Amino acid sequence: MSEPLKVTGMVLAATPYGESDKRVVLLTRERGKITAFARGARRQNSMLLAAANPFAFGVFQVYEGRSAYTLSRAEISDYFTGVKEDFEAACYGCYFLEVAEYYTRENLDGSEMLRLLYVTLRALQRKQPDNELVRCVFEMRAMVLNGEYPYETEHDTALREATRYALSYVLRAPLQKLYTFTLTPEVFAEFRGVQDRLNRARIDREFRSLAILKSMVSGLGQGTETPGAP
Repeated sequence: MSEPLKVTGMVLAATPYGESDKRVVLLTRERGKITAFARGARRQNSMLLAAANPFAFGVFQVYEGRSAYTLSRAEISDYFTGVKEDFEAACYGCYFLEVAEYYTRENLDGSEMLRLLYVTLRALQRKQPDNELVRCVFEMRAMVLNGEYPYETEHDTALREATRYALSYVLRAPLQKLYTFTLTPEVFAEFRGVQDRLNRARIDREFRSLAILKSMVSGLGQGTETPGAP
């Protein structure tokens, strides 16, 4: 057996495997997206029972195999319980995990996407700003990280000046300040329209969790203006 490897990451997905195991997808800082098998993780007395679930963030000990890893131990620092216990937040969170899985690859640096995912889930847990604004901001920065965002969009003179300013802010703001603003309903409707068009043009798959979100969200633009907001 190979030497144990410790990676910092988050569980993006977990599915049953065999009688008592789980197959988990981890987004890690060191190895990007990896697949690992958690032996016995569905047993009630397993020390991986809680760790081998979506949203679990921490340090994972794995052994590298030919085509997958074996998860042997985990030290979880955040389960994002506040997200999982709120149905609406959980739906958004599952969508963010799915998007992160779509954009990331094995053996490529996953640190920036992991950081983006972490601060986004923290914003959901705080319930501020509005979940739909969090969604648009996350989608935008995920495109930036993947090198797909068309920066000319922020200079579109057909958009309101406040919308262009908001776009510019999201594209460049430090992650710790990414979710510290809100928008007026009119600006947010335009802002969301920009991102929705980009999603249709640049993402080549349907996200199951997004269909649930679309059925939940009614109306457009639920923001309020705050001092210093874009």
